[in-house]
Amino acid sequence: MDKLFYERKLYEDGYRYICGVDEVGRGPLAGPVVCAAVIMPFNELIDGVDDSKKLTAKRREKLDILIRERAIAYAICRVEPQVIDEINILQATRLCMKNAVEKLSVKPDFVLTDGNMTLDISIPQQSVIGGDAASYSIGAASVIAKVNRDALMDEYAKEYPFYAFEKNKGYGTAAHISAIKEHGLCPIHRRSFTKKWD
Repeated sequence: MDKLFYERKLYEDGYRYICGVDEVGRGPLAGPVVCAAVIMPFNELIDGVDDSKKLTAKRREKLDILIRERAIAYAICRVEPQVIDEINILQATRLCMKNAVEKLSVKPDFVLTDGNMTLDISIPQQSVIGGDAASYSIGAASVIAKVNRDALMDEYAKEYPFYAFEKNKGYGTAAHISAIKEHGLCPIHRRSFTKKWD
């Protein structure tokens, strides 16, 4: 698969600053949703950029450094559990993606988003199903968002050791749910996701 299929078409149409946007953490019971927006140069591609879920943690961390070094611009944003509970995860993800795009130091002239997300922005945009694997730009955003959120959850693991966030990153594993039943919820749990154990 040509990872620059979408970018090449946009480049042919005259767009130059093409931004990929992706999120990490829609499904977990705890922690924020994290989004990254990135504008990458296309003259020298970084080998191995892909859907972050397909990569090992070690590979993601190496790619994360290269992507942030070589990016024309990148931004990472998060929306905290309290806001997710207030506006729901879909709206929180849209808000997070929008914030990441607007935080970029270079304004993109086109935005590619993963999935079927439509953002409240004035910039032309296209959503790409499976975009983190199909688009180089979205894949790059996927990697830096994942590395950022994983590091954050590792820090939360030290603060709230009962839940082993370093192992489950807040997802609803059997061990995580068992810990909730035994110790209750901590401040970073999403109340709207954990009502049955509250």
